[in-house]
Amino acid sequence: MISKTWSRKPIAACVAVAILSVYSMVVLASPAAKAPSGELSVSGQVMVNGETAVSGGTIFSDSVITTAEKSGAIVNLSKLGRVELAPNSSLKLSFTEKSIMGLLENGSAHVSTLAGTSVNFTTKDGVVVVDGSQATSFTVNVVKGVTSLTTHSGLAQLRVGGAVKQVAAGESATAGTPQRTDCGAKPCEEHGLHGGALAALLLAGAGAVAAIIWAATHNSNNFSFGGSPIVISPSR
Repeated sequence: MISKTWSRKPIAACVAVAILSVYSMVVLASPAAKAPSGELSVSGQVMVNGETAVSGGTIFSDSVITTAEKSGAIVNLSKLGRVELAPNSSLKLSFTEKSIMGLLENGSAHVSTLAGTSVNFTTKDGVVVVDGSQATSFTVNVVKGVTSLTTHSGLAQLRVGGAVKQVAAGESATAGTPQRTDCGAKPCEEHGLHGGALAALLLAGAGAVAAIIWAATHNSNNFSFGGSPIVISPSR
């Protein structure tokens, strides 16, 4: 009787392990267990995490995307929306099933989202926030020490310290102090630019978006960049 009892215990243990293994495989294979990812399209020279990227590649959360001169990139995030990078831009892109986060070091990013997707884009000057209550399209530029936000559709916020600026469709806002680059070996006495100089910087930001169009039309991968809103259909 004792020998029969002991022989049953190893069998029961093996069965339990087998059931647990099958259950684990089913859970890991379920869509909910998969990490969110995006599909990359590139024009020109684009790097992802220091490696040369090609169109059709997969982008995972916390990836660093860098575009060279006359180059651009699009990250299609399916039901979230998409992010487009202009030439000479560097962005750390993170995302979950309901949100998009970015750290824009320099350059220009155009973000289009579906309703239900929140956005938090950070630059050294401030934070661009979208609450996800409606579909939104905006462009954020970091040019010579100035962060500029232009909303094309929906509503975005530019938060600087404790101040919050609501930027509706067709409106723009800026933050930061323009950098002086014409001082040579002498120290700059001015720490800000005014009037036409600031306008020139804003135009430079707009030019960064236009540069994507140039890169796209001179490459076989034809993208649709720029300031006009982008309509995205949810994946079915």
